[in-house]
Amino acid sequence: MGELTSLRDVMREFVAERDWDQFHTPKNLSAALTVEAAELLEHFQWLARGDAAELGDAKLEQVRHEMADVLVYLIRLADKLDVDLHAAVLEKMVLNRAKYPADKVRGDARKYNEYPQD
Repeated sequence: MGELTSLRDVMREFVAERDWDQFHTPKNLSAALTVEAAELLEHFQWLARGDAAELGDAKLEQVRHEMADVLVYLIRLADKLDVDLHAAVLEKMVLNRAKYPADKVRGDARKYNEYPQD
């Protein structure tokens, strides 16, 4: 069993014990995911780089918890929509490799549509 599947099962049990599945619609989970991502970003607001040294131990712990919240909602959303996240990432990487060929974009952070077309 993969790690994502194991986490999904832990979350299913947690949600079932509280009878919360009724609230976990794809729309609600997407909204919650966005809120948690914003809470994650808030920890980096006004920092120069946001690396671990700049965050410090206490803030890094808070960031870790926000990251967990984001992952929880993403896995729940995938579960509700029957999306295999592992397969989705692999599929998306194929698309990304085509949009961002390494020899063309190395060291350049522009979006794919900003590169000169051959």
